[in-house]
Amino acid sequence: MLVAFVPMYLIAVAYRELNAAEPDCGTTFTWSARAFGPWAGWMGGWGIIAADVIVMANLAQVAGQYTFVLVGAGALAESTLWTTVAGVVWIALMTYLCYRGIEVAARIQYALLAVELAVLVVFAVVALARVYGGDAPAGSAVPQAGWFWPGGLGLSDFVDAVLIAVFLYWGWDTAVAVNEESHDPGRTPGRAGVVSTLLLVVTYVLVAVAAVAFAGTGTDGIGLGNPDNADDVFAAMAPEVFGDGGFGATMAVLLVLAVLVSAAASTQTTIMPTARAALSMAVYRALPERFADVHPRYLSPGPATWGMGVASIVFYVGLTLVSENVLTDSISAVGLLIAFYYGITGFACAWYFRRRLHGRDLWVKGVLPLLGGVMLLGAFVLSALDYADPGSGETTLLGIGGVFVIGIGSLVLGAVLMVVYSRIAPAYFRGETLRRGAG
Repeated sequence: MLVAFVPMYLIAVAYRELNAAEPDCGTTFTWSARAFGPWAGWMGGWGIIAADVIVMANLAQVAGQYTFVLVGAGALAESTLWTTVAGVVWIALMTYLCYRGIEVAARIQYALLAVELAVLVVFAVVALARVYGGDAPAGSAVPQAGWFWPGGLGLSDFVDAVLIAVFLYWGWDTAVAVNEESHDPGRTPGRAGVVSTLLLVVTYVLVAVAAVAFAGTGTDGIGLGNPDNADDVFAAMAPEVFGDGGFGATMAVLLVLAVLVSAAASTQTTIMPTARAALSMAVYRALPERFADVHPRYLSPGPATWGMGVASIVFYVGLTLVSENVLTDSISAVGLLIAFYYGITGFACAWYFRRRLHGRDLWVKGVLPLLGGVMLLGAFVLSALDYADPGSGETTLLGIGGVFVIGIGSLVLGAVLMVVYSRIAPAYFRGETLRRGAG
């Protein structure tokens, strides 16, 4: 979590600087097109759309499953059919809320985030208090300084862990994706992106340390190495952390609620930037102009928002019908796509400002974004090579790992669609719409 924070923070700085220069809801799409040309911009925009559509399947599955867990319907939570039905309902509901406009979506997000953070902080504080008070179960350990040094890992495991952590951090850029709907669009969204990464690293590291300290890494009981607990360590730890009394029962329910609202909140913050990336691409004629329509009352990109929702439902149901193992591999594949489009943004920032790199700008517009891009490029290449191994994931296709097929395959699909669309609507790809502006 600490190592992955470094490129996340550096890319957040790049977002801040690019947003200050050109606030555009297309973010990576627009900035990459300005820096490297329309083809690179289109692939950057496709990276956002592909990553968001793919991850929606996992978020919907979690939301659907925990809806039943929350109400005590364990049998339904184990049913692929009913969790899929509930997941589709969640996607439709959150798509509708995003369609109703930014004000409604923002108020819902405040409530969901407040619940999630409050429960996580209580969990971490109680767990650490019991560890330091000597009241933790066998296998617990007082946090040590050595926990914060990533030694003892092979390169492949280390890079995979960093890419997973990058996936966990992902989402802070939603604030920048709604920049044109924000107060002071040149400053507020960029600052929000940087602050979000800082809030995330504190939350993640605090909860991770608390969990490892209290449960330990053993393979029995509540140990984090126990495969029986891998899908939900909070459910396994809650009775031990909070006890069996009324407070413990309440917190166990709240932990389930925290997972549910986290999935719901993430669903919302996935739909919004994707819809706005599609809106920006349509305005510049990189996608059909229909996606540029804005609802006259709700002021939201209606066709783009509903298009995102429908695409997510189709992808989710399709993956579920094929195999739940494919759904599992799709999550790791998202990490590749995130590294791809975040990395492009870092390089785009350095190149976009290349004639203004002096003094403070040399660092915040050049060196730091470039370093973030290089780090993510390295993670992308090394992980792609590792994921190509048929034994790296849950599925294979033609002797190639399923994670590689989904991640790299989605980028190849994007390149094919880009070439096809360039024949249909060539104005953007000739740079005509970029030269005359979005208007």
